[in-house]
Amino acid sequence: MPPSHSIWSPLRQPAFRGLWLCGGVFFIGSGMQSMAAAWLMVELTGSSFLAALVQTAVFLPMFLLALPAGVLADTTDRGRLISGALIAQVAASALLAVLVLGDWGGPASVLFLVFVCGCCTAVLTPAWNSSVVDPVPRDEWPQAITAISIAYNAARAIGPTLAGLMFARLGAGWVFTVTAFTTLVMWESIRRWPPRPHPPSRLPAERLWGGTLSGLRFAWHSRMILAQLVRVTAYGAAGSALWALLPVIAQRQLGTGAEGFGLLMGCLGTGAVASGLVVGRLRARFGLDAIVGASCVAFSGVMLLAAWVRVPVLVYGAMALGGAAWMAAMSIFNSATQASAPPWVRSRAVALHMVAALGAFAIGSAFWGAVSDIAGLTAALTAASLLMAAGPLLARPFPLRVGAIHEVTQGTQWDEPLVAAEPSPEAGPVAVEVGYRIRTGEDKAFLDTISRMKAHRRRDGATFWRVYRDLGEPSRYVERFIVASWASYLHQRARATVADQALEVEVRAFLAPGESARMSHYIAER
Repeated sequence: MPPSHSIWSPLRQPAFRGLWLCGGVFFIGSGMQSMAAAWLMVELTGSSFLAALVQTAVFLPMFLLALPAGVLADTTDRGRLISGALIAQVAASALLAVLVLGDWGGPASVLFLVFVCGCCTAVLTPAWNSSVVDPVPRDEWPQAITAISIAYNAARAIGPTLAGLMFARLGAGWVFTVTAFTTLVMWESIRRWPPRPHPPSRLPAERLWGGTLSGLRFAWHSRMILAQLVRVTAYGAAGSALWALLPVIAQRQLGTGAEGFGLLMGCLGTGAVASGLVVGRLRARFGLDAIVGASCVAFSGVMLLAAWVRVPVLVYGAMALGGAAWMAAMSIFNSATQASAPPWVRSRAVALHMVAALGAFAIGSAFWGAVSDIAGLTAALTAASLLMAAGPLLARPFPLRVGAIHEVTQGTQWDEPLVAAEPSPEAGPVAVEVGYRIRTGEDKAFLDTISRMKAHRRRDGATFWRVYRDLGEPSRYVERFIVASWASYLHQRARATVADQALEVEVRAFLAPGESARMSHYIAER
C-alpha cells in the first residue's frame, strides 16, 4: 500500500499528536515574543537596523549553538537536554516580562534576553525535531514534518496577531508573560511523552568536538545533504529581507501600527498553513526542485510588490502568497534533510539545516536592515527580490532528492577487525589498507567503481582516502584510508549503510577467481 500524502496520517498517533499540539502552543508564544520585541524596538529607538536586529537575536544562536546541540542530542539523553533548555527559557522570558512591566527594560536588555531565549531554543530544537517524529513510521516522516511546519507557520499567523492586539491594549510586558507560560506547556509535553532512548552501543560515546567534526564531515561528503544545505542557505539569506523589514514596511510603507504589523505576520502565516495542506501532494506530483523553483519566483515577486506598492490590501494579499511559497520550500528542505540522514547523525543533520537556514536568516536580517538604513527600504527589498529570483539556477549543480531507505539504514557488520590486541579507544591515527587482486583487463571499470567508495569512507569518518596500484604486480590494488583514532574507526564501521555494503560487494566482484579482499590495520607509533 503506497504511503499517504495527507498530513492527517501521522496525527493519528497519540504521542505525535500531543507533542505537535504542545509544540504549536510553544511556537505561538515564540511568535508573540518576536513580534512584541521587534515593535517595542521600533517604539524605543525608531531604527530599522535595531528592529531587524531582533530577528538576529532570535536566530543567531541557531548559527552558534545548533551543531553542538545536535551532537549532544545524538549522544546524550534528549529528554533531559530539552527539559533543561525549556526551564532556562522560562526564566529568561519571565525576567524580560518583569523588566518591561516595571519600565526598567531598554533596547540592550530586550535584545540580550531575546538572545538568551534564542540560545535556549537553539539547544533544544535539534533534539526535539529528531525525536518528535519517533512515534511515526519513516514513510510518513515528510507528512509529519509538514504537519510540524504547519503548526509553526500557523503560530506565525496566530502569535503575531495576538501579540499585536495585546501589545496595543496591555503593552509588551504582558506579551512576554504569556510567552513564559507557553514554554511551560512545551515542557509538560516532554515530561509526558519523553523522547525514545538511543539504542545501546558498546562503542565509546563521541565527545563534543569529535562529534561536531563528524557531523560536518558527513554533510560535506554527502551530496544529498550538501545540496540541501546550500539551497536552504541561499533561500534563507535572500528571503530574510522580507521578514526582517516587515515592521518597517508596516510603519513607513503602509502607515499602520502594531496591529497592522501583526496582521502582516498573520497573512504570511495563513498562507503558509494553506500551503502546508497541499504541499505533500504537490511534492509527489511535481518533484522537489520544481516546487522550490516556483517558490523562489513567487517569493521574489512578493518582495518586489512590498517594495513598491503602498496599497494595504494588495500587500496583505501578497503576504499570504509569500507565506505559502516560504512554507512550501522550507518544508521540502527540512523533510529532505531528515529523511536523508541515517540515525547516528540525524540530530546533527537537523542542526546543520538550522545553522544553514537560520544562520543565513540571522545574518541576512542584519545585512538587509543595514542596507535599508543606508539605501532605503525599496532598494533593499528590490535587491533581495533579484537574488531570490536567481535561486532556481542552483538546481543544476545542487539538485534536491530524498535518500532511499537503503541509503539511510545501517547495515550489519560482516566481521570484526583482525588485530592481535585491541588498542585503546584514543589510540591513533589508524591506517586501514584493503588489498584487491582483480581480473586482468578490468582495471578501468574497477577504478570507476571503487572511486565511489571515497564518499562513504570520508563521510563516515576517514580523514584521507586513496587507491594505489602495485608497480610490481599491475593487477593488484590497495585501498588506503586514515581515521583519527581506534574509536573513530569502530564508529566508522558501525555507520556503514546497506547501500555502502552493496557497493563493497560490487567492488569485490572484480576480484580474480579464488582471491579475497585482504584488510590490514596499522596504528601510529609515538
